[in-house]
Order: sequence, then structure tokens, then C-alpha cells
Amino acid sequence: MDTPATDSGLVLLEAVQRGDQKALEQLYDQYSAALFGTIMKIVGNTDQAEEVLQDSFVKIWRSAPTYDPSKGRTFTWMLNIARNTAIDLVRTAQFRGSEKLQAIDKHVYRLGSDEERLRLDNLGMDTVLGRLKPEHRELIELAYYQGFSQQEIAERTGLPLGTVKSRTRVALQQLKEALVDHA
Repeated sequence: MDTPATDSGLVLLEAVQRGDQKALEQLYDQYSAALFGTIMKIVGNTDQAEEVLQDSFVKIWRSAPTYDPSKGRTFTWMLNIARNTAIDLVRTAQFRGSEKLQAIDKHVYRLGSDEERLRLDNLGMDTVLGRLKPEHRELIELAYYQGFSQQEIAERTGLPLGTVKSRTRVALQQLKEALVDHA
């Protein structure tokens, strides 16, 4: 795992903090594919994922001065911005309306080949999530990719809130271990 001293994006983000647009372009080149893969998992639509990616980089540009390397890696910070931007889109009424129109498409055919999907999954998250028990994987997907709170997950799954909290804790620990093994 990168430390602040080995964080490959840190130098670029520090340049972005000083207003260097070229550094932002380099950050985009270096991280956009990985961020796009995560965004795509959340929104499920290429056009909307591309818009979210662009919005995310605008937020990265504007929020760069708030980045604190002592709190985490550059990529993790950018991933959280992208993830939150995607979840915000999913939660909007406009998206919910368009999602109903796309629901049939999702069941009729799958966008992209398996090879293309693997290419988008630059972080190997499908592989890592596949190592989790199904009940743990479901909680991570509901919380991380769909943005549900633990209370909402409990209501959606019919599990007691305490069970959701303890399974989520176990799932996150297993995910951490799987990511270390995957790296």
C-alpha cells in the first residue's frame, strides 16, 4: 500500500492545489479508468458514468486545497469523491425515473463483454468481492455501490440492524484482508 511518501498521485495533487491544470490532466490520465470502473458499477450507464467522472474531476479540482495526505492516499480521496458523486446521481429523482426505463435493457442484454468488464475493473474489485461470503458481499455492494445506510440495508434485507452492523464490520475486515492478498 502506498504511504504518503510513496503515493504516486501526491505530487500531482499538490500541483493541482497550486492551480496547475496540466497536473489535473495527468491525474485524469492516471486514475480516470479506475474511477470510471467504480462509477460504472454504481450508476450502470456509460453516458451517466462519463458525466459523473467529469463532475468528479471538477470536484477534485475545486476540493484539492482540502486534501490532507495524513488522512489517506490520493487515490482513496479521489475515489471517495467519485463514489459520492455517483451515489448523489443515483439518489436523484431524475435518475430514478430514467432507471425505470433502463431496467428492461439490463435484463435483456449485458453491456460490454466479460473482457471489457474486466478491463473496467482495474482495481480487481469483482475478484476481491467474489472472495467474500455472499451475505457479506451483499452488504458491501448495498452500502458501497448503492449508497444505502445500515438502517436502510436492515429494512431492505429484513435483517436486524445489529446483525447488519456486525456483518458489515466482518465484511470490511475480510475485504481489507482480501485486498492485501490481491495486491
